Amino acid sequence: MCRIVSILFLVGIIFCACQSDEEPGEETAVPKQGERKMAITVSSPAFDDGGMIPLKYTCDGGDMSPPLVFDGVPGEAKSLTLIVDDPDAPMGTWVHWVMYNLPPDSKELHENVSSEEKLENGALHGVTDFGKFGYGGPCPPSGTHRYYFKLYALDAILDLSGQISKDDLKAAMEGHILAEGQLMGKYKRQ
Repeated sequence: MCRIVSILFLVGIIFCACQSDEEPGEETAVPKQGERKMAITVSSPAFDDGGMIPLKYTCDGGDMSPPLVFDGVPGEAKSLTLIVDDPDAPMGTWVHWVMYNLPPDSKELHENVSSEEKLENGALHGVTDFGKFGYGGPCPPSGTHRYYFKLYALDAILDLSGQISKDDLKAAMEGHILAEGQLMGKYKRQ
């Protein structure tokens, strides 16, 4: 009888372990007080989240920035920052777009944003891994790559000068992020 109870106990433990969403040894991260950030919705009328980015927004097409729409930016935000990168690049994450000090009341970016360092609305471009200001479209050397359009709402206007990289921008944003959101699109060359 003890042997049957022991077996049933072990089967129950195995069953419970199989029902868990966690990987073995993985701990569920609990956000610390004040650490949880609000979410911004980032979308595009040109492609769905997780969908394929149309050719015209890539190096094989017009290499123009896609239209983006933002929702849920907190009212206390002082500026927005946009970073677009490709974590699937063979030499490590490749940066396709760096923009900061975008006005916080911005609800969208139209298609084909200028690649000038300073835009009419006061936003500034940083330097991409293409070594230029403005958007550089997807251009993967092989396979399907993912492109993350990450938007951050900040409690400050960033006082930066010179040719700002993604790393410079991330360091300046530290401690100032109120909310964030992202849109992911994919692209594979024909």
